Amino acid sequence: MNTATPRKVAFYTLGCKLNFSETATLARQFESGGFVRARRGERADICIINTCSVTEHADKKCRHAVRRAVRENPGALVAATGCYAQLRPGDLAAIPGVDLVIGNNEKGELYDQVVRLLGRGERTVEVHTCSAEEIRSFFAAFSTGDRTRAFLKVQDGCDYRCAYCTIPDARGRSRNIPVAELVSEAEQIAARGAREVVLTGVNIGDFGRTTGESFLELIRALDTVAGIERYRISSIEPNLLTDSVIDFCTASTKFMPHFHIPLQAGSDRILHRMRRRYDTARFSERIERVRSAMPNVFLGIDVIVGFPGETEADFEEAYRFLADTIRPAYLHIFPYSVRPGTPAAEFPDRVPAEVAAERVARLGELSNELHAAFCTAHAGEVRPVLFESTVRAGRMTGFTDNYIRVSVPYRREAVNRILPVELGSLVDTGATTASGYAGGEACVAGRILAAL
Repeated sequence: MNTATPRKVAFYTLGCKLNFSETATLARQFESGGFVRARRGERADICIINTCSVTEHADKKCRHAVRRAVRENPGALVAATGCYAQLRPGDLAAIPGVDLVIGNNEKGELYDQVVRLLGRGERTVEVHTCSAEEIRSFFAAFSTGDRTRAFLKVQDGCDYRCAYCTIPDARGRSRNIPVAELVSEAEQIAARGAREVVLTGVNIGDFGRTTGESFLELIRALDTVAGIERYRISSIEPNLLTDSVIDFCTASTKFMPHFHIPLQAGSDRILHRMRRRYDTARFSERIERVRSAMPNVFLGIDVIVGFPGETEADFEEAYRFLADTIRPAYLHIFPYSVRPGTPAAEFPDRVPAEVAAERVARLGELSNELHAAFCTAHAGEVRPVLFESTVRAGRMTGFTDNYIRVSVPYRREAVNRILPVELGSLVDTGATTASGYAGGEACVAGRILAAL
């Protein structure tokens, strides 16, 4: 689309890395069509909100983001898509100023639908969604906003039915595109100059359901892409973290010693109530297997606190399991949130909000302690760091292979380069966020050992 004054499009993304990769792809579609991306604070003609629905708090944030987009961009065409749009389209359609609600199955049609609506005189809201059983499409996506790192969507949907989760209803069944197509997308990312790729999806270890391939075949193929020097696996279920995947990542020079593995509960009784596919013994065995292969591995662990029926004894068991047995490098902590339509929404013995909040705070403190201990254990080592372009107070940061954030004085010539760095002491322990994640803020001082 070409006009004398290109229309400006603003994008709002809530939720996971998968959503960020999809929003980036939508933005490229609009830019290819002759639209321009609105700068921060600039009034837009079109607003696209990619929503999340992992918790009740996420739902509220989505509604707030839509209302803010309408308020700050009077007269703009407003379109909402993503998981909240899929699960609760009526809630978004009822917000005055919303023109279009697009479900996850129809997300690939969003650009065409917006262009069509721009040519229509009347302003009446349209809703394009289908049932979870009808979700079949795969919206191929990767992010391009950061020249250092890109998120590549490799899988969508989930066949698991954990008692607390709406993702199978929001995203449909597990599906993917062929390995060859994902290799092509990785090559496009490399051509744009990114050095690191984070593999994203809903349940990426389940890759291959629709193509008869496997996750191991995928990572083997991606390992051969020229120009990409680092891969990270964003999250993988413990029962899908196989010996063959661990061994391949260990032998690879491109797949980093960094895994994010959801535990969700450190009590076998609660894991059973959650309908998870492992127990604490199996989880511990997988962690030991990873550490035996990668002694310096950075492990991030997801935990849900306050699940219905979780007693103080259950929580203490989980705390001790994390603090004494697993000892990850960080914890990503979520207070349980009732999701309508899930089995857990009907479970008795709800944990009072104030009790759940106290447990979240305790695990948040543990997360800070564990992360500080992990960073301190590597002080004095020389590790490769990929530096980013952001400058704060005259300093720049980057991540080691095993995901320690390192801070050094800013050097423009270091941006998007992987350089040997001597690690020093922890300089910022960070503040625990609402979800208990501290690992993204804490960093260590570093000294670059290469001539620039």
